[in-house]
Amino acid sequence: MIEFDPGPPIAFAEHFAHVPDYALYKRHFWYDWGPVFYRGRLDGSARVLCVASDPGPTERIAMRSLVGDAGQRVQGLLTKLGLTRSYVCLNAFIYALFPSHGPDGRQVLRDPQILSWRNQLFDMVKQPHLQAIIAFGEQAQDAVQLWPGRAGVPVFALPHPSSRSNQQLIATWKAALPELRAIVTPDPDGDPSVPNYGTGFKERDYARVPAYDLPFGVPSWLGDDSWGRRARPRHNNSVSRPSKDIAHTLIWIAPRS
Repeated sequence: MIEFDPGPPIAFAEHFAHVPDYALYKRHFWYDWGPVFYRGRLDGSARVLCVASDPGPTERIAMRSLVGDAGQRVQGLLTKLGLTRSYVCLNAFIYALFPSHGPDGRQVLRDPQILSWRNQLFDMVKQPHLQAIIAFGEQAQDAVQLWPGRAGVPVFALPHPSSRSNQQLIATWKAALPELRAIVTPDPDGDPSVPNYGTGFKERDYARVPAYDLPFGVPSWLGDDSWGRRARPRHNNSVSRPSKDIAHTLIWIAPRS
């Protein structure tokens, strides 16, 4: 039987339904595509909270956070921790932020209504099982620092998985992994003894997003872009935004059967 994510529990669904209006800031975001809220466990079993910056094109298609190339790198990190299920992934922003508008993000993160709603969401996932928080990139790190509820849980500030500084990315993730392994309890079916990162990001450092993190009915290959990374020319994501209509069009490519 194929497992899938049945959707958020009622308390989370109600919180998502009351998300503050981003209309005042919509010039900074791919606003018309709507919000993306989470991926992973919302039942209190998460031992690691991953916070990234904002959803990308693949996330919009999947309706879940951290699913594309960056998400598959994060999944690889979770796999190295021996986690197969006990995690939850959120973002600093629920809408995709235009990359050139990054500096404006600080203002949005501090909007009183958005800040209160986001901190309440973080509070909801901070349950007794939570052992670590990983903040990927500056926007996520800023959001976590603005959250009083982070107190008492170790916070790891790591480069975003799509960082252009590949050497810094690898070096920082490699150094953090043993520290994370020392405090995070692996899942019973996980293997925390797999090799650490080497000198460069390899295909073995990726992991596919499990089907039980995704909604019912999505294609079986969604969350696994290894075929695109093997393609020539290489493409790391199956979904992209065309430059001619960057705000309103997505292009989704399927692997050939």
